[in-house]
Amino acid sequence: MDNVIVETVSKGVLILRLNRPEQRNALNLATRQELADHLDSAAANSKIRAVVVTGDERAFAAGADLREMAEVTPIGMMERGVHKIWDRIAAFPKPLIAAVNGFALGGGCELAMHCDIIIAGQGAKFGQPEVKIGILAGGGGTQRLIRAVGKYKAMLILLSGDLITASEANTMGLVSRVVPDDQVVPHSVELAEKIARRAPLAVEATKDVVIAGQDASLSTALKLERRALWLLLASEDREEGVEAFFDRRAPQFMGK
Repeated sequence: MDNVIVETVSKGVLILRLNRPEQRNALNLATRQELADHLDSAAANSKIRAVVVTGDERAFAAGADLREMAEVTPIGMMERGVHKIWDRIAAFPKPLIAAVNGFALGGGCELAMHCDIIIAGQGAKFGQPEVKIGILAGGGGTQRLIRAVGKYKAMLILLSGDLITASEANTMGLVSRVVPDDQVVPHSVELAEKIARRAPLAVEATKDVVIAGQDASLSTALKLERRALWLLLASEDREEGVEAFFDRRAPQFMGK
Protein backbone atom coordinates (compact mmCIF):
# COMPACT_ATOMS: atom_id res chain seq x y z
CA MET A 1 0.00 0.00 0.00
CA ASP A 2 1.30 3.43 -0.92
CA ASN A 3 2.07 5.63 2.08
CA VAL A 4 1.19 8.70 0.02
CA ILE A 5 -1.63 8.66 -2.53
CA VAL A 6 -1.74 11.02 -5.50
CA GLU A 7 -5.47 11.52 -5.26
CA THR A 8 -6.27 13.86 -8.11
CA VAL A 9 -4.86 16.35 -10.54
CA SER A 10 -7.32 19.10 -11.43
CA LYS A 11 -6.87 22.57 -12.89
CA GLY A 12 -3.17 22.60 -12.10
CA VAL A 13 -3.63 21.25 -8.56
CA LEU A 14 -2.14 18.07 -7.15
CA ILE A 15 -3.46 16.47 -3.96
CA LEU A 16 -1.12 14.29 -1.90
CA ARG A 17 -2.89 12.27 0.79
CA LEU A 18 -0.97 10.61 3.61
CA ASN A 19 -2.20 7.04 3.76
CA ARG A 20 -1.35 5.25 6.99
CA PRO A 21 -4.77 5.39 8.65
CA GLU A 22 -4.11 2.68 11.23
CA GLN A 23 -1.08 4.64 12.45
CA ARG A 24 -2.91 7.97 12.24
CA ASN A 25 -0.59 8.85 9.37
CA ALA A 26 2.51 8.76 11.55
CA LEU A 27 5.50 9.82 9.50
CA ASN A 28 7.84 6.89 9.09
CA LEU A 29 10.90 7.20 6.87
CA ALA A 30 9.17 5.67 3.85
CA THR A 31 6.28 8.12 4.06
CA ARG A 32 8.58 11.12 4.27
CA GLN A 33 10.59 9.83 1.34
CA GLU A 34 7.49 9.23 -0.81
CA LEU A 35 6.15 12.68 0.00
CA ALA A 36 9.44 14.34 -0.93
CA ASP A 37 9.63 12.29 -4.15
CA HIS A 38 6.12 13.37 -5.18
CA LEU A 39 6.96 17.01 -4.46
CA ASP A 40 10.15 16.76 -6.50
CA SER A 41 8.10 15.40 -9.41
CA ALA A 42 5.50 18.16 -8.99
CA ALA A 43 8.24 20.79 -8.98
CA ALA A 44 9.44 19.53 -12.37
CA ASN A 45 5.94 19.36 -13.89
CA SER A 46 4.93 22.70 -15.40
CA LYS A 47 1.27 21.62 -15.48
CA ILE A 48 1.17 21.49 -11.68
CA ARG A 49 0.96 24.94 -10.13
CA ALA A 50 -0.06 24.19 -6.52
CA VAL A 51 -0.12 21.18 -4.19
CA VAL A 52 -2.42 20.28 -1.31
CA VAL A 53 -1.12 17.90 1.36
CA THR A 54 -3.68 16.23 3.59
CA GLY A 55 -4.41 13.15 5.69
CA ASP A 56 -7.82 11.82 6.70
CA GLU A 57 -10.63 12.89 9.00
CA ARG A 58 -8.89 11.52 12.09
CA ALA A 59 -5.39 12.81 11.54
CA PHE A 60 -3.32 14.96 9.26
CA ALA A 61 -0.29 13.26 10.78
CA ALA A 62 -0.02 12.30 14.44
CA GLY A 63 3.76 12.65 14.64
CA ALA A 64 6.81 10.61 13.82
CA ASP A 65 6.61 6.83 13.85
CA LEU A 66 7.94 6.05 17.33
CA ARG A 67 8.51 2.41 16.44
CA GLU A 68 11.30 3.51 14.11
CA MET A 69 12.80 5.77 16.76
CA ALA A 70 12.54 3.42 19.74
CA GLU A 71 16.08 2.08 19.53
CA VAL A 72 17.75 4.42 17.07
CA THR A 73 21.27 5.61 17.89
CA PRO A 74 22.62 9.10 17.23
CA ILE A 75 24.69 7.75 14.32
CA GLY A 76 21.70 5.81 13.05
CA MET A 77 19.58 8.95 13.11
CA MET A 78 22.24 10.86 11.21
CA GLU A 79 22.53 8.10 8.60
CA ARG A 80 18.76 8.06 8.04
CA GLY A 81 19.07 11.61 6.74
CA VAL A 82 15.59 12.72 7.77
CA HIS A 83 16.83 16.31 7.88
CA LYS A 84 17.68 16.06 4.19
CA ILE A 85 14.12 14.98 3.42
CA TRP A 86 12.77 17.94 5.38
CA ASP A 87 15.09 20.17 3.36
CA ARG A 88 13.62 18.80 0.11
CA ILE A 89 10.09 19.52 1.31
CA ALA A 90 11.08 23.02 2.41
CA ALA A 91 12.69 23.65 -0.98
CA PHE A 92 9.50 22.90 -2.94
CA PRO A 93 9.16 26.05 -5.06
CA LYS A 94 5.42 26.07 -5.71
CA PRO A 95 2.57 26.91 -3.33
CA LEU A 96 2.05 24.14 -0.79
CA ILE A 97 -1.17 24.02 1.23
CA ALA A 98 -1.72 21.86 4.31
CA ALA A 99 -5.35 20.71 4.68
CA VAL A 100 -5.53 19.65 8.33
CA ASN A 101 -8.22 17.53 9.93
CA GLY A 102 -7.77 15.83 13.28
CA PHE A 103 -4.33 15.62 14.81
CA ALA A 104 -1.28 17.49 13.53
CA LEU A 105 1.22 16.58 16.22
CA GLY A 106 5.00 16.43 16.40
CA GLY A 107 6.27 15.74 12.91
CA GLY A 108 2.74 16.31 11.61
CA CYS A 109 2.68 19.82 13.00
CA GLU A 110 6.17 20.34 11.58
CA LEU A 111 5.00 19.12 8.16
CA ALA A 112 2.13 21.61 8.26
CA MET A 113 4.59 24.38 9.13
CA HIS A 114 6.69 23.45 6.09
CA CYS A 115 3.68 24.47 3.98
CA ASP A 116 2.87 27.99 2.84
CA ILE A 117 -0.78 28.00 3.89
CA ILE A 118 -2.53 25.93 6.59
CA ILE A 119 -6.28 25.36 6.34
CA ALA A 120 -7.55 23.74 9.55
CA GLY A 121 -10.82 22.06 10.37
CA GLN A 122 -12.66 23.25 13.44
CA GLY A 123 -11.88 19.99 15.21
CA ALA A 124 -8.16 19.97 14.38
CA LYS A 125 -5.58 19.76 17.15
CA PHE A 126 -1.97 20.96 16.90
CA GLY A 127 0.97 20.33 19.18
CA GLN A 128 4.62 19.47 19.71
CA PRO A 129 4.44 16.86 22.48
CA GLU A 130 8.04 15.62 22.10
CA VAL A 131 9.07 16.68 25.62
CA LYS A 132 6.63 14.09 26.96
CA ILE A 133 8.88 11.30 25.64
CA GLY A 134 12.24 12.89 26.38
CA ILE A 135 13.14 14.49 23.06
CA LEU A 136 12.48 17.80 21.34
CA ALA A 137 10.76 18.92 18.16
CA GLY A 138 13.65 18.11 15.84
CA GLY A 139 11.99 18.47 12.43
CA GLY A 140 12.08 22.24 12.51
CA GLY A 141 9.50 22.63 15.26
CA THR A 142 11.57 24.71 17.65
CA GLN A 143 12.54 27.14 14.90
CA ARG A 144 9.50 27.30 12.64
CA LEU A 145 7.04 27.59 15.52
CA ILE A 146 8.78 30.58 17.10
CA ARG A 147 8.83 32.30 13.72
CA ALA A 148 5.13 31.61 13.27
CA VAL A 149 3.75 32.59 16.68
CA GLY A 150 6.53 34.33 18.60
CA LYS A 151 8.65 33.26 21.56
CA TYR A 152 6.07 33.15 24.33
CA LYS A 153 3.38 31.17 22.55
CA ALA A 154 6.01 28.86 21.05
CA MET A 155 7.57 28.21 24.45
CA LEU A 156 4.15 27.44 25.92
CA ILE A 157 3.51 24.80 23.24
CA LEU A 158 7.03 23.35 23.12
CA LEU A 159 7.70 23.17 26.87
CA SER A 160 4.27 21.94 28.00
CA GLY A 161 3.70 19.49 25.18
CA ASP A 162 0.00 20.37 25.41
CA LEU A 163 -2.28 20.35 22.39
CA ILE A 164 -4.03 23.46 21.11
CA THR A 165 -7.30 23.75 19.22
CA ALA A 166 -7.68 25.07 15.71
CA SER A 167 -9.27 28.20 17.15
CA GLU A 168 -6.28 28.79 19.43
CA ALA A 169 -3.89 28.11 16.55
CA ASN A 170 -5.76 30.61 14.40
CA THR A 171 -5.66 33.29 17.10
CA MET A 172 -1.91 32.97 17.56
CA GLY A 173 -1.21 32.90 13.81
CA LEU A 174 -0.25 29.27 13.38
CA VAL A 175 -2.95 28.58 10.78
CA SER A 176 -4.24 30.63 7.85
CA ARG A 177 -7.94 29.87 8.16
CA VAL A 178 -10.36 27.64 10.07
CA VAL A 179 -13.28 26.03 8.23
CA PRO A 180 -15.84 23.30 9.02
CA ASP A 181 -14.21 19.88 9.18
CA ASP A 182 -15.98 18.57 6.09
CA GLN A 183 -14.85 21.60 4.07
CA VAL A 184 -11.11 21.39 4.77
CA VAL A 185 -10.06 19.59 1.59
CA PRO A 186 -12.63 21.20 -0.74
CA HIS A 187 -11.74 24.65 0.57
CA SER A 188 -8.02 23.94 0.22
CA VAL A 189 -8.45 22.68 -3.34
CA GLU A 190 -10.57 25.70 -4.26
CA LEU A 191 -7.88 27.98 -2.86
CA ALA A 192 -5.16 26.05 -4.69
CA GLU A 193 -7.11 26.32 -7.95
CA LYS A 194 -7.42 30.07 -7.44
CA ILE A 195 -3.66 30.35 -6.91
CA ALA A 196 -3.08 28.10 -9.94
CA ARG A 197 -4.89 30.65 -12.09
CA ARG A 198 -2.40 33.35 -11.12
CA ALA A 199 0.82 33.97 -13.04
CA PRO A 200 3.05 31.02 -12.05
CA LEU A 201 6.34 32.91 -12.32
CA ALA A 202 4.95 35.66 -10.10
CA VAL A 203 3.60 33.14 -7.60
CA GLU A 204 6.90 31.25 -7.35
CA ALA A 205 8.89 34.48 -7.14
CA THR A 206 6.63 35.73 -4.35
CA LYS A 207 7.13 32.53 -2.35
CA ASP A 208 10.87 32.64 -2.93
CA VAL A 209 11.22 36.26 -1.82
CA VAL A 210 9.06 35.84 1.26
CA ILE A 211 11.00 32.81 2.47
CA ALA A 212 14.45 34.14 1.55
CA GLY A 213 13.73 37.51 3.07
CA GLN A 214 12.08 36.52 6.34
CA ASP A 215 15.38 36.12 8.20
CA ALA A 216 17.27 38.84 6.35
CA SER A 217 17.50 42.48 7.32
CA LEU A 218 14.74 44.67 5.94
CA SER A 219 17.11 46.43 3.53
CA THR A 220 18.42 43.12 2.17
CA ALA A 221 14.91 41.67 1.86
CA LEU A 222 13.73 44.74 -0.02
CA LYS A 223 16.60 44.33 -2.46
CA LEU A 224 15.51 40.73 -3.08
CA GLU A 225 11.98 41.98 -3.67
CA ARG A 226 13.06 44.66 -6.16
CA ARG A 227 15.22 42.28 -8.18
CA ALA A 228 12.40 39.75 -8.38
CA LEU A 229 10.04 42.48 -9.58
CA TRP A 230 12.48 43.64 -12.24
CA LEU A 231 12.84 40.10 -13.58
CA LEU A 232 9.07 39.61 -13.73
CA LEU A 233 8.72 42.76 -15.79
CA ALA A 234 10.48 40.89 -18.60
CA SER A 235 8.01 37.97 -18.58
CA GLU A 236 5.38 37.24 -21.20
CA ASP A 237 2.92 36.67 -18.37
CA ARG A 238 3.32 40.28 -17.28
CA GLU A 239 2.40 41.42 -20.79
CA GLU A 240 -0.56 39.04 -20.85
CA GLY A 241 -1.73 40.19 -17.43
CA VAL A 242 -1.69 43.86 -18.38
CA GLU A 243 -3.41 43.24 -21.73
CA ALA A 244 -6.08 41.10 -20.06
CA PHE A 245 -6.68 43.83 -17.48
CA PHE A 246 -7.34 46.44 -20.16
CA ASP A 247 -9.36 43.99 -22.26
CA ARG A 248 -11.45 43.10 -19.21
CA ARG A 249 -10.93 39.38 -19.66
CA ALA A 250 -9.37 36.56 -17.67
CA PRO A 251 -5.62 36.28 -18.36
CA GLN A 252 -4.17 33.09 -19.80
CA PHE A 253 -0.84 32.72 -18.06
CA MET A 254 1.72 30.33 -19.54
CA GLY A 255 4.53 30.60 -17.03
CA LYS A 256 6.83 32.36 -19.47
